[in-house]
Amino acid sequence: MALTVLLLAVLQAPPEALPADAFPLIEEFPDPFRFQDGHRVRTQEDWRQRRAEMLELILRYEYGHVPPPPDNIRVEEELSSEVTGQPAMLHQILRLSMGPENTLTTTLHLRIPQSGTGPYPVIVRFGIDDACVSEMIGRGYAYACFDQHALEPDTEGHDVIGPAQAAYPGYDWASLAVWAWGACRVLDCLETRPEIDAKQAIITGHSRTGKAALLAGALDERFALVVPNGSGCGGASAYRGAGKGVETLELITLPSRFKSWFQADFGRFADQESRLPFDQHFLRALVAPRPIVSTDALGDTWCNPPGTQAAWMAAQPVFDFLGVRENNRSHFREGQHDQLPADYAVLLDAADHYLGGKPLTRDFSTLPEPGMKPGWSWAAPAPPQ
Repeated sequence: MALTVLLLAVLQAPPEALPADAFPLIEEFPDPFRFQDGHRVRTQEDWRQRRAEMLELILRYEYGHVPPPPDNIRVEEELSSEVTGQPAMLHQILRLSMGPENTLTTTLHLRIPQSGTGPYPVIVRFGIDDACVSEMIGRGYAYACFDQHALEPDTEGHDVIGPAQAAYPGYDWASLAVWAWGACRVLDCLETRPEIDAKQAIITGHSRTGKAALLAGALDERFALVVPNGSGCGGASAYRGAGKGVETLELITLPSRFKSWFQADFGRFADQESRLPFDQHFLRALVAPRPIVSTDALGDTWCNPPGTQAAWMAAQPVFDFLGVRENNRSHFREGQHDQLPADYAVLLDAADHYLGGKPLTRDFSTLPEPGMKPGWSWAAPAPPQ
């Protein structure tokens, strides 16, 4: 009870006034079912309220808050449009505008199958990338990739006020949150296209944009399937218990590296991860009850595969509680840090299963540490009847 009172007190204080050592120690993975006032989730309605509380924690301390969706997103210009490729696809390059006085713009590459019958489910990805597009089109998926850097540049060792931050100066959002918000705005646009089934949207990204993809999936429940790839620290991997040779909260938030990706004060928790009132299993659990499939490589030591396994395990009780045990998946392949055709194949197989109802025959049993024990002592509530 004393821990609950202390935690409630620090979480209600102004965040800028609190050094990390003002937060209570929570050595194990924090309980996703325990509200800040100490009572626990019992019903699905309770979970909806707790979910909102968890999202606020993560935005407040890790990523920063995002503005509401603008109501003016539009296609400002069609830069090109042609049918190309094998299998055939319509490839449109569109300039989107949005935000205050439509001052924010980004480029969207949209590819739509020219065979079969639409509307088509759509894969949304960060960055202008053609990898595996023919496979996506051949399996009946539209593909939308966009330039996230037009909304917020990617900086290392210095920070700048990007276009989205300048347009919304009252928000404390950092780069990852801006990029995630941008993916949600792309989905706004896709909802207006009759060829696209925006209710079957998949969000993916690799490495830093894998982090943004997971955050977008937590922010926007319209994404029906969330597939972060190689997202590591600040993504699908846990902060607590990081081993040697991995990217840590301290390293990623150094001013000389990627401090600008996170809420300005997040680095206060460097070397004090046990003071965090959450861990990344919270972010993963925010996707529930929708399916999430994180894809990673066993040889990608920097991304901390055991930490991803630990966060996946710690999020599982939430999926169990909501009656969707099979919607929490974690896939590890041999190899290094990349988003390869093998990773896209996992994404497409998962999409065929979760969105198309096809059997899922892929093996998900390979793990970095098969004998890993749970890193928590709390118990999930009985599933609601």
